[in-house]
Amino acid sequence: MVCPEIRGKASASAGEARLEEARGLALAIGIIVADAFLLPIREVRPGTLFGEGQIANIAIAATQGEAELIIVDGALSAVQQRNLEDKLKRKVIDRTGLILEIFGERAATAEGRLQVELAHLDYQAGRLVRSWTHLERQRGGFGFLGGPGETQIEADRRLIRDRMARIRRALEQVRRTRGLHRERRGKAPWPVLALVGYTNAGKSTLFNRLTGADVMAQDMLFATLDPTMRAIRLPGVDKAVLSDTVGFISDLPMQLVAAFRATLEEVTAADVILHVRDIAGPDSAAQKTQVLGVLADLGLTGEEGEPGPPIIEVWNKSDLLDPERAADLARQTQSGGEDAPPVAMVSALTGEGCGDLLALAGRMLTGDAREHHFTLGAGEGQRIAWLHAHGEVLSDLPVAEDADHPPQRQLAVRLTARELGRFVRL
Repeated sequence: MVCPEIRGKASASAGEARLEEARGLALAIGIIVADAFLLPIREVRPGTLFGEGQIANIAIAATQGEAELIIVDGALSAVQQRNLEDKLKRKVIDRTGLILEIFGERAATAEGRLQVELAHLDYQAGRLVRSWTHLERQRGGFGFLGGPGETQIEADRRLIRDRMARIRRALEQVRRTRGLHRERRGKAPWPVLALVGYTNAGKSTLFNRLTGADVMAQDMLFATLDPTMRAIRLPGVDKAVLSDTVGFISDLPMQLVAAFRATLEEVTAADVILHVRDIAGPDSAAQKTQVLGVLADLGLTGEEGEPGPPIIEVWNKSDLLDPERAADLARQTQSGGEDAPPVAMVSALTGEGCGDLLALAGRMLTGDAREHHFTLGAGEGQRIAWLHAHGEVLSDLPVAEDADHPPQRQLAVRLTARELGRFVRL
C-alpha cells in the first residue's frame, strides 16, 4: 500500500493518520496489508504518477512482501493505472476503486446495491482504455449498406450507458418514494434527527444505544451503508425519528456522492443533525472539517442564506480518554462560543452522557415553542386530536353555544414554529 504525498497539495489529514486510515480501508474488505508507506512526490508524472526510481522501490517492496495487489491511496487516471500495472506486473487499484469495492461488498438493500452499481459503472466507463486489445475489434455494421460498424469498446461503453440510465431511473423512483415517506412523516408529524459523521466515529453504536436496535456496528470503516430509521422518545417530545446514515470520509469519490444522493436526502430533511465525532481519535479535527465540507455540499450549513438545521456535536468515545483529557473536554462543552454548536460528550459503548444528549436534543426541538390560541368546531376532531398529540395543550374549553353558531372549542397550545406550520397545512 502506497500513500503518495504530493508537494504543494494541502491535505486535511496528516500523513501518518491518512496512512492508518488507508490501512483501515483495506482491512475493512479483508485485505492483508503486507507493507504500507508514505511516498513523497516532488513532481507528478502524467503517465505513472511516480518517478521511475519510486516505481522500482514499490516493486521491490511488493516482491519482498509477496504482494499480489498494490493499493495507491490517491486518485489514478486510467492511463496511470494501466502503466503502473505494466511496470509492476501486479494488479493496481486507487483509493476510489478500493472504496467502491467496500461499498459493493457491504450494500445490503436493493437500493444500496443499485447505488453501488451506478458508482461502479460510472468509474469503469472512463477506464475501458485499460481493457485488452480485443475491445478495438470492429463488429459488422447494420442495414443493407454494411459499413464499418462499431468497435467492441464502443459497444461496451454503450451497454454501460444504457445500464446506468436504467439504474438512474430506478434510483429516481427511490427518491420519489423517499420524498413521499418524508411528506407523510411531515404530516404526522414527528421530528427527525439524523446521525452524521466520519466513518467509524461510532454512529451505529450510538444509534443502537439510543433506540435499542441491533444495527451492524463494528470497529471498521463503512460498517453502515444503508440508512436505518427508528422511533425514539425525547424529553418534551413524545416521539421522534432517529436516522443512521452512511459515514463520510476524506476524498469521498464523486461517483459515490452522486449515487448516494437519494440516501443523503434523509439528512436534508432532518430537524436536528447530530454530528458524531470520535473525540478520542488523533485526527478528530480534520475529520470534522471533512464532514462539514460534505454538509456544505448538501446545502446544510446555511451558507446560501437559508439557515440549515441546527447541529449538535456529539463527542463520542469518551470512555477512551484519560481522566485529565476528559475533564478538559468537559470544560470545553460548557464554555462554547456564541456561534459554536452545542456539544454533548458521550460514550455510545457504555451509555455515559446519552441521557444528556437526549435532553439537549429535546430542548433544541422545543426551544422555540410559543403559546397559540385556536377556535375549532366540534366537527374538527382530527385537528383537535392532532394538537393534543403533538403540542402542549394548556387549556381546552368549550365555547358558549348559541343558536347561530355550532359547538366550538377554544384551545391554548404551545407549539414550535415547525409544528405550527404543519398544523396550518392539515
